[in-house]
Amino acid sequence: MENIYYTSVETPVGILQLAADENFLLSVTFGKEQADSPLPLPEIVQEATQQLQAYFTGHCFRFSVPIRPSGSDFQKKVWQLVLQVPFGETASYLDIARQLGSEKYTRAVGLANGKNPLPILVPCHRIIGSGGQLTGYAGGIDRKRWLLRHESELRPRPGRLF
Repeated sequence: MENIYYTSVETPVGILQLAADENFLLSVTFGKEQADSPLPLPEIVQEATQQLQAYFTGHCFRFSVPIRPSGSDFQKKVWQLVLQVPFGETASYLDIARQLGSEKYTRAVGLANGKNPLPILVPCHRIIGSGGQLTGYAGGIDRKRWLLRHESELRPRPGRLF
């Protein structure tokens, strides 16, 4: 049986609770209080913490920490496409659905996005409504807006953000 390690990271969008095994970051959740594992933390947890802190201070634009999100095959396909949306840019749920082969997948893409176990690292906050509106985010619309502004200010690009 593998150990699961937990730590908390204070960020501008609140406390993030990280869970990892020895080799992969498994989840990031928005928390309300600090919760740390009593076990010594493996390197992967320290690496994830450092990369998240660098993201929030504007020194990390792409995460390299190994991740292993748990989900269905469809969810994993959606998350792989979400990972391709560059820092400071957005895509719509409809864009992702089209990449999967059908506009009919738009709602399913939204549901998969909502089940993303690794927000920020798998940047589901970059996925917006086709009309540019900010819709659903497991961490709340205010956090989504903050993350998009943060990225916009660090790497302004032509095109829509929200």
